[in-house]
Amino acid sequence: MDVKNFRLDELRPYEKNPRRNDRAVDAVIKSIERFGFKIPLVIDADNVIIAGHTRYKAAKKLRLESVPCIVATDLTPEQVKAFRLVDNKTAELATWDFEKLGEELNSLASELVEGFSFTASTQDESSDVAVDIQPIPSKRDADYESITFVFAREQIKIVEDAMAAVDDEIHETFGNPNKKANAIYEVVRQWAEQKKLS
Repeated sequence: MDVKNFRLDELRPYEKNPRRNDRAVDAVIKSIERFGFKIPLVIDADNVIIAGHTRYKAAKKLRLESVPCIVATDLTPEQVKAFRLVDNKTAELATWDFEKLGEELNSLASELVEGFSFTASTQDESSDVAVDIQPIPSKRDADYESITFVFAREQIKIVEDAMAAVDDEIHETFGNPNKKANAIYEVVRQWAEQKKLS
C-alpha cells in the first residue's frame, strides 16, 4: 500500500458525503498541530475523497499545501460507496473503558491531551456522556473517586455554562489536576453555601 502526498488543490471532497463533520474540524486541527498529519486520506483514482473529509477540512484551515493519501484503485465504485459508510459507522460502534482511559491519561504529560473533548453516545443514543480528556486521577489513589454523569442534551448547556462561569473563582482544587471536576465542585460548593448546607 503506497502513501503519496497530494496537493490539496488536487483533491475533491465527495459531494454526497453524508457525514456532518464541521464540529470535529477544530479538534482534528489540534491533533495535527500536536502530533503531525499521521493518518492518510483515502481517495479514488479520480482524487475524490473516500475517507478523511474532516482531515481534509482541517488541512485546508491549516493552509497545508499537501497531505498524505492512499489511492484505493482496488475498489469498485460500489465498494467505494460502501467503504465510505462502513468506515464512518465502525468508529461509532466503539465505546470507552473509563477506568483504563483514566489510567492512560494519567500516564501522559497533561499538555499532550489537554483541551480535547468528545461525546460518546450510549447504545440507544438517547443520551450522551461528555468526557473531558484531562488528567484523571487513578482509582487506586485513595484521595480520589470518579463519578460518571449522563446528561440529556438539553442539560449539557446549562451545566457547561455554570462551569465556565466559575472558572475564575476556583481557589481550592485539593491537588486535583482535572479542571472540569474542579469547576463542577465549585458550582456545587457555591450552591451548597447558598443553601447553608456546608
